[in-house]
Amino acid sequence: MAREHWVIVSGHLLEPFLFLFSIGVGVGALVDEVAGPGGPIAYRSFVGPALLASSAMNAAVFAGTFDFYGKYKWQQLYDAMLATPLTPRDILIGERRWILIQVAASATAFVVTMAAMGLLESWLAVLLVPAALLTAYGFAGAAFFGATFLRSWLDFDLVQLAIIPLFLFSASFFPLDRYPTGIQWVVRCTPLYHGVDLCRDLALGSVGVTSLVSVVYLVALGWIGATLAIGRFAAMAQP
Repeated sequence: MAREHWVIVSGHLLEPFLFLFSIGVGVGALVDEVAGPGGPIAYRSFVGPALLASSAMNAAVFAGTFDFYGKYKWQQLYDAMLATPLTPRDILIGERRWILIQVAASATAFVVTMAAMGLLESWLAVLLVPAALLTAYGFAGAAFFGATFLRSWLDFDLVQLAIIPLFLFSASFFPLDRYPTGIQWVVRCTPLYHGVDLCRDLALGSVGVTSLVSVVYLVALGWIGATLAIGRFAAMAQP
C-alpha cells in the first residue's frame, strides 16, 4: 500500500479518539444528562453513536467526491482502466468497496474506544460497525452521483455546504424533540439523521420500527445514488 494510503488509514483510526475526547468528553462534561429511551443518559453516551455515524459520512463523502474527481479529471486513472474490459460499474463498485474497507477500520476503532469509555448500553452494539458501513454505503452512492456534476476544485465548497448542515442538524447533539416541529420533519428526511438514529438505537438497545426505516432509507440512498452515478459516469467516459 502506498505511503499516502497509510496516512489516510491512520487518520481514520485516530479520528474516534479526537471526536470522542474533544466533543464526547470535553463538551460532555459541561452538559447535563439528556433524555434517552429508558430514561436520562449521560451526554457522551448520547453523542458517541452520532459521532460514529458522522465519521462514516465524512469518510464516504470526501472519498466519493474528492478522490473520485481527482482520479477522473486530473490523474486520468479511469481512462486507463476503461481501456481494459473494466466498465464504469466495475470502477465505482471497486471504489465503494475501498471506502467501506476504510470505514470498517475506523468504525472498529471507534466502537472499541466507545466500549472502553463505557458508552455502550446494549449487546446490540456489536452491530455498530455494520451500521456505520451501511451509513457509508448510503453516502458513498450519493457522493459518487454528486461528483459527476463537479466542474472544478472550487465546487468542493458546495460539498462542504451540503455536509455541514447535515452534521449540525441531524439530532446528533440534541434530542430531536428539542427542535421546532417543522424542523423535526426536515431533520427526519435527512440521510445522516437515519445513520445517527440507527447507531444510537443499537448502542442504547432501543431498536424498533424506526431502526428498520433507517436501514431501508440508507440502502435505497446508496443503491439509487450509485445507479445514477454509473449512468452519468458511463456517459462522461464516452470518447
